[in-house]
Amino acid sequence: MLKIQKMISTLKENTEIILPENGLEEKLVQAGKENRKLIIKLGFDPTAPDLHLGHAVVLKKLKQFQELGHQIVIVVGSFTARIGDPTGKNKARKPLTAGEVRHNAETYISQLSKVIDVEKTKIVFNSEWLDSLPFSDIIQLMSKVTVARLMHRKDFSKRFAENTPIAMHELMYPVLQGFDSVQISCDIEMGGTDQLFNCTMGRQLQESHGQPPQTVMCMPLLKGLDSREKMSKSLNNTIGLTDEPNEMFGKAMSIPDSLIDEFIDLTTDFSPDEKEALKQRIRNGENPMNIKKLIAGNIVRQYHHPEAAEHADRFFISQFQNKNPQEQAFEAVSIDSVFPAQRTINLVELCHRLKNGESKSFVRRLIENGGVKINRVTKTDPQEEIELQQGIKIRIGKRGFFELS
Repeated sequence: MLKIQKMISTLKENTEIILPENGLEEKLVQAGKENRKLIIKLGFDPTAPDLHLGHAVVLKKLKQFQELGHQIVIVVGSFTARIGDPTGKNKARKPLTAGEVRHNAETYISQLSKVIDVEKTKIVFNSEWLDSLPFSDIIQLMSKVTVARLMHRKDFSKRFAENTPIAMHELMYPVLQGFDSVQISCDIEMGGTDQLFNCTMGRQLQESHGQPPQTVMCMPLLKGLDSREKMSKSLNNTIGLTDEPNEMFGKAMSIPDSLIDEFIDLTTDFSPDEKEALKQRIRNGENPMNIKKLIAGNIVRQYHHPEAAEHADRFFISQFQNKNPQEQAFEAVSIDSVFPAQRTINLVELCHRLKNGESKSFVRRLIENGGVKINRVTKTDPQEEIELQQGIKIRIGKRGFFELS
C-alpha cells in the first residue's frame, strides 16, 4: 500500500482534474490485482506539426506512467483531423487533407521522443477503425448519446444561445473521440482541461459498450509568453520543443514575473523541494531574473543538453544584459547558402528565411509593428525589396540578430 500511495502522490502532482475523484487509486489497485499494465491514452489531431511546452505538460505525466511500467497509447486522429474539431472559439476548425495529416503526424511522433520513450509507446491511427465503420454502425453509435448531453459542452451551448451555427459533424466529433477509447479499451485518458468534455464522452461510450469506464486525468493549460492565453502556435506565444537552445533560453527569460510559479511547476523537472525553494526565493524578494535563468537553463537541459544550457546562458548575458546594443553579436549568415542565386528579396521573405521557425504571418505583423531593423533603420513595409549585400545587419524581434556574409 505504501508503494501505491507513493505512486498516487507522484501521479497527482500538478494534475488539475481527476474524474471520478478516486478513479486513479481504483485503476492502480485493480491493475495490481490483475497483474497487468494500465492502458493510458493520449489522443491528438495532427493539426499543427510543432510541439511546445504546453504539450509537454501532459507528455511529462505520460512519462511518469511509462516509468511505472504502464502502456502508453497515442491515438493519432488521422480520421477526426480530416473532419475538423470544434475549436472552442465559436467556429469549427478547418479540416485537413490526408497529406497534411500524414506530414503533421510524422513530425509530431518524431518530437515525442523529446519527452517519452517512443520505442515503448504504442501509436495507433483512428482511421484504422473509423474509415471502415459502416453507416449503420455510425447511426447506432450516435444513438448512445443525446443532444442534451452534447449541449453540456460549453462552446456548443454558448453558440446555440447566440444563434451561431453548429454543424452536425461538430456534434459528432466528441462521440468519435470517445469511441477511440472503446477501441483501445482505455483505462485512463489524459488531456488538458479543455479536453474534459471529450474525455468524459469516452467514459459514457465505454459503459454503453460493456467496458469499465476510463478514469479522466486533465492537466492545467500552460499560459503562453503573453501571459493571457494558453500556449498556442496560432497565437505565437510558444516555446517550441525543437527551438534552438539560445532561442529557447531567451523566450523563457521573456516570461512575465507573474508566470514564474506556473513555469516552475509545469515546465521544469526540479524536485518538489527544489521547486518550493525557488518560489520561496521569489517571496523573499530575490530578483526574478535570477529565478528565470534557472528555469530557462533547466528547460534547455531537458530538451537539449547541459552544455547547450550553459552556452545559452552565456549568450543571453552577452546579447541581452549588455547595455550597449552596438556591441551585440550578430549571427553570420551566408548569402550563397540561404539565398542562392538571388540578388534581391522582399523583407517578409528575408525575415522568414532567417527565422524559419516563425510563420510568414507572424513575421509580417512583426515588420508592420516596427520589430525589424536593417542597419539600425526600422523597416515597416513587408514587401520592400532588400538588396542582398555582405555586411548588412538585420535585427528581427528581440532575439534575432543576423549579419549577411
